[in-house]
Amino acid sequence: MALCDFIRRKAKDLGFVAAGFCRSGTPPFFAQYKRWVDTAKYADMTWLKTHTHLKADPGHVLAGCRRVVTLAYPYPRKKPCTTDGLTVSRYARPTEPDYHGAIKKRAKALVALISEKYPTSRSRICVDSAPVLERGFAFATGIGFIGKNNMLIRPGHGSYLFLAEILTTARFPFPEPGPIETLCGPCRRCVEACPTGALEEPFFMNPEKCLSYLTIEKKGPIPMALWEKMGDCFFGCDVCQEVCPFNQGIDERVECLPSSEIFLAMDQPAFDERFGTSAFARAGLEKIKGNIRAARRCAGSQRP
Repeated sequence: MALCDFIRRKAKDLGFVAAGFCRSGTPPFFAQYKRWVDTAKYADMTWLKTHTHLKADPGHVLAGCRRVVTLAYPYPRKKPCTTDGLTVSRYARPTEPDYHGAIKKRAKALVALISEKYPTSRSRICVDSAPVLERGFAFATGIGFIGKNNMLIRPGHGSYLFLAEILTTARFPFPEPGPIETLCGPCRRCVEACPTGALEEPFFMNPEKCLSYLTIEKKGPIPMALWEKMGDCFFGCDVCQEVCPFNQGIDERVECLPSSEIFLAMDQPAFDERFGTSAFARAGLEKIKGNIRAARRCAGSQRP
């Protein structure tokens, strides 16, 4: 059996819903990405500009890189919520450890397969933190297409996916299925549903307006004109995915978080003990408290 077949079989056993392969080199959409960076609409995420040249070639991240293995791992379709009805983005999985480490641990088993077959090879696992244009490579390997909301969509599954890459110097053969062109057609639901107009046009997002950026990455409070658009979600935003036809029928909630009052009364040690290894840690307790206050005001203003 070819190495790529071993990897796909093992990846499925590990819970990945897709594994694809492509040659190293400039990823698809890099030119578009660079043009977007040049518009300077990346808010205070200045590392996006600083790392642009590194994303031009994975060889800048792993010297001698010859192959890119892309992996898609599903996250829960049910939306976490507090006992009093506030929600967080599905990807947050607040009762579980942060996805970066969890996925990297699974991917190490695939690196072991590569090392066994190519003992002198070197590999690096990237999970949403290294300067790699991951959606471009995922598209190149044929595991999905890019939707108008800029998300990778896998036909038959949707877009609720974590992405990861294995960069390797191993030069192994693999079938080249070719990319899947967009299946969005004339649909504009994501663009029209974006609460803040962050999707200024298909395939173009302005982070300065994006609720995911504002509630997680932005330093300081959310501007009033935008927190009024939050609805009941205080960490992230799933709206452009919820309205997508490839994700339809997914609106269940799971009550797995304490009430907003408990969050607001929480001190740092209590937060660290309960959520210190989860995705919440990236935003931090004070940021989350500010988001909750904004979401409560927003929810209150929307009551009749």
